[in-house]
Amino acid sequence: MEHSASAMHQSQQHAAKAGQPWLQLESIGKRFGSFQALQDVALQIRPGEIQCLLGENGAGKSTLCNLIFGVHEPTAGQMLLDGGVYQPQGPADAFAQGIAMVHQHFSLVSDLSVVDNLLLGQAHGFLRRGAMADRVARLAEQYGLQLDPHALISTLSVGERQRVEIVKCLMREPRLLVLDEPTAVLLPDEIDALLRVCRRVAAQGCSVLLVTHKLAEIKQVADRVTVLRGGRIVAHSEHPADELDALVQAMIQHAPDSPAPPAAAASRSTRLQDEVLQVDGLGVTDVQGVTRLDNFTLVLNRGEIIGVAGVEGNGQSELASVLSGMSSPSRGRFFINGEELSGASPQAVTRAGVGVVPEDRHATGCITDLSLAENIFLNRLHEFQRWGCLDRAAMRAAASELMRRFDVRAASVDSRFGGLSGGNQQKAVLARELTLRNLTCLIASQPTRGLDVGAVQAVYGHIRAARDQGVGVLLISSELDELLTVADRIVVLYRGRIMGSCPAQPDQRARIGAMMAGQTP
Repeated sequence: MEHSASAMHQSQQHAAKAGQPWLQLESIGKRFGSFQALQDVALQIRPGEIQCLLGENGAGKSTLCNLIFGVHEPTAGQMLLDGGVYQPQGPADAFAQGIAMVHQHFSLVSDLSVVDNLLLGQAHGFLRRGAMADRVARLAEQYGLQLDPHALISTLSVGERQRVEIVKCLMREPRLLVLDEPTAVLLPDEIDALLRVCRRVAAQGCSVLLVTHKLAEIKQVADRVTVLRGGRIVAHSEHPADELDALVQAMIQHAPDSPAPPAAAASRSTRLQDEVLQVDGLGVTDVQGVTRLDNFTLVLNRGEIIGVAGVEGNGQSELASVLSGMSSPSRGRFFINGEELSGASPQAVTRAGVGVVPEDRHATGCITDLSLAENIFLNRLHEFQRWGCLDRAAMRAAASELMRRFDVRAASVDSRFGGLSGGNQQKAVLARELTLRNLTCLIASQPTRGLDVGAVQAVYGHIRAARDQGVGVLLISSELDELLTVADRIVVLYRGRIMGSCPAQPDQRARIGAMMAGQTP
């Protein structure tokens, strides 16, 4: 059923005056085979409110969002919309009833432009690319989400692709805006802009369901918070800004026998003795002739974490791609333990002792149709070969141990990797890369993107432990607070160049921020 924006707002405002929720979930359950993803979930969404959904990775948040958006059907319970039964037959049906969703993973066609992606499913007859480009430009300016309407998706950074997803959703003028970790790849200013948009939309009577792990976002915009753990609702708050500690505790509470994340060492046990990574004048020029990385020079020592800070799209992706062997530099060289690997293959980089945690785990970090065990050992399946055959029993046993060490949660090591939550996929990739036999250097790009509070602590616990064993870590992250907590020193990238460096100390925040904005220190 089609709704104009004014009609939707009038309906929502009427419901708001009546004080009634317009979307209700009653005793919702969802099972995938033998796995119970959600059980007895009850949720009410009121017009004009921002409700945040909090929970660890694998708690069922994305599954719940996908039920609302019509991607899945519940196996128990019912959903009510405006008092009537709501049974969307798919996302198109949900869209028609005023529900839009920004997914955690992208749904863009990489060979098409931004404009053409936004026209998909909306254009009838002649394609009015010019009109759409103007609309994109207006929305981008309004929301602070900078986009080139004519750029190919394949040329965009991860952050820019997420902006396209957000604009695509906002164009629908939805009754309910479901946002599944939308700020994971956004810059601080963009996050603030998006949260302001959420407030403006809510003020017009639209509901917002926001999945986030960032407590600052909850404190800033949440009217209510619901906490999921193990597929069940375990806590709810009508005053979340005053109850953040209790909400986090409810989210991360584990059984007594659950493995605790490795503790960070009080100080480094390994002295900075010699270099493990040397980058000499690295440069990358794209196919359009634009310089993406310019004269990047750096030395990373054993037992050291160097954080790379900067606004998304300033050369971080190109740097990680070159150092991991995914692309060749246009100029310059880099060395691992004195061996030049400029332009070497990913396999050669791995053999040299480099672990790589890519920023886009789906594109370059895993094979989603393989099992969890196979993905954990993708880079060393040969270790389990016996007489030309794969010893799957030995591989499963080894994978089970890594699941325990890295708190990867799945029904079994044979679970399809694509069926895991985003956070558990990331932890599995980290488990694979940090357990290389000859690991001396780790290139970690956005390693905590999409992870909950407890998982972030665990990831950085493992990274610190690797550092304390003498591994050199190059940590690329858009989360400045995390870099200041974990890194030993920070370099700042701006338009592909290093603007400066400083110790990773809280009192350097203003200086780092200025360098991220292009100001020389």
